[in-house]
Formats: sequence, structure tokens, C-alpha cells
Amino acid sequence: MLIDEACLSCIIKQSVKVADAIGADARLKSRLHADVTQMSQSFSFESSPPEIAADVYEYMAKLAEKKDLYFDVKEASTKKALSFIPFLKQKIQDSQNKLLTATKMAVAGNVIDLAAAVEFDLEEELERIFETKFAHDDFLALESTLSNARSVVVLGDNVGEHIFDYLYIETLQNLYPKIAFTYMVRGTPIINDVTMREAKQAKFHTLCNLVNSGVNTPGFTYNRATKIAQNLFDSADVVISKGMGNYECLTPSHRKNIVFLLKVKCNVVAKSLNKEIGNIICKII
Repeated sequence: MLIDEACLSCIIKQSVKVADAIGADARLKSRLHADVTQMSQSFSFESSPPEIAADVYEYMAKLAEKKDLYFDVKEASTKKALSFIPFLKQKIQDSQNKLLTATKMAVAGNVIDLAAAVEFDLEEELERIFETKFAHDDFLALESTLSNARSVVVLGDNVGEHIFDYLYIETLQNLYPKIAFTYMVRGTPIINDVTMREAKQAKFHTLCNLVNSGVNTPGFTYNRATKIAQNLFDSADVVISKGMGNYECLTPSHRKNIVFLLKVKCNVVAKSLNKEIGNIICKII
């Protein structure tokens, strides 16, 4: 996806969120907003929203003299997500369709998104997600595709959500023991996306193959990925793409069998999917 006019105001608003997250004083807050607004006048409409965001966040991090702008927020998101794990494990254990329950759980975690135009409450989401239908429903195709797969790459998205991803992959491993799973994370801190630091803290390296994609964008930008990440992406039987950032980077893509799992949180993505904000999506291309 390429950026839309509507993306401009959304990206500018990120400067306010960053200022609040780092406790910026009035001077720095004003500078962040003014500079990002100035940058927005020269955004390339040949780039995806995550590519634009990478440049903006790199600049804001330098201005604020912080390598990881959302470090403290990510710690809190992880702690909150972990508090739901006993409930979610029980939910999966009691389920008659463990794949469906785990897949919806994985989508529920996608509400932890600090870059979204519209934010949702995780606890409220978990109260209703299991009774909510996919607005785009390729679940049966996902089930069929996994039954024939031998290798799956899961593209991580946000911190906090990655805790749900761990349980999702653990469930998939139990259901499909012959599949080799890889979890792919961002190369550098960008917004609240998961990096090797958070993935290793969550013990992904003991669960499956854990790979640093090398990308500096809040989404899997193929041409910015390492050769190892590109080869894994290309050779996997199935790619499970979590969240809007990965969706924005991978539509279109040169490969097939990509499963997009996300909650719609902005009008641009809603328009792309012909759905509404708040819808949950399970789409295969």
C-alpha cells in the first residue's frame, strides 16, 4: 500500500503521542510537532506508510535523544498481556476448535498498537473476540493451508501482542507438529514493534526459530530485510502476517499464501479491505 492523504495527519499526530510517552517538556513537544509537520510536506507518495513512519521515528528518536522511544510503554504492554495468559490458555484448552480460538486470540492481541488512528482496549477486546465473526473470513482456507504446510513464518507486530503470538505458535505446534515455525521481528526499535530484545525476553528462541528481519520499518518491508529473512519469507509454505503495518507493506507482494491477521484501526486500511474500522480480518492472498 502507498500512503494516502489521510496518512499525513495520522503520522503528524504520532509526534504528540511520542511526546506524551517520553514525558517531553513543552519545548520538545512543540519542536517534535513542528518538525514532523514540516517533514510531512515532502513525504513521497510512492512509499508505504511504514516506510514514511521509519524516517519520521528515526528523526524523533534523534531529537529526543532516545534510542527506543516507547521502551517504558512496551514494558507495561508486556506486563498487561502476560496477565491474560492463564485465561487464554484455559480458553484454548476448553475449546472445541482450538485453531479458531487461538487465531482469534492472536488477532485480539493486535489491538495493542500505539500508531493506530483508533485505539481499542485489550480487556474489552478479549471479552468479545471469541464471539466476533471475521469480516473477511478465510479461516477455512487457513486451516486447509496449514494442514499441507511444512514451514511457516510468522511476522510479528507489536510488543504485548507478541505474548499472544507466543501462545498462538505454541498452539499451532501442538496442532501441526510437523511444521517448522519461524518468528520474525524488527531489526531496530520502531514505535512499539517487537524486536529481538522483547522476543528473547519472552523465550521465543526456545519455542521456534527466531529471526531478526533487519527491517527498520513498522512492517515487513521486503527490500529492507536481510538476505536470511528474505530467503525464509520466500521459501516458507505459509506466511502469517500480523497487524496493519505488515499488511501495508505486503499488499501487493510477489508471493502467495500470505495470511493477514489484523484488526482494522484506520480508514485507509478499511478502504483497502472494503471493511470498517473495528472489523477483524483473516485474509489469504
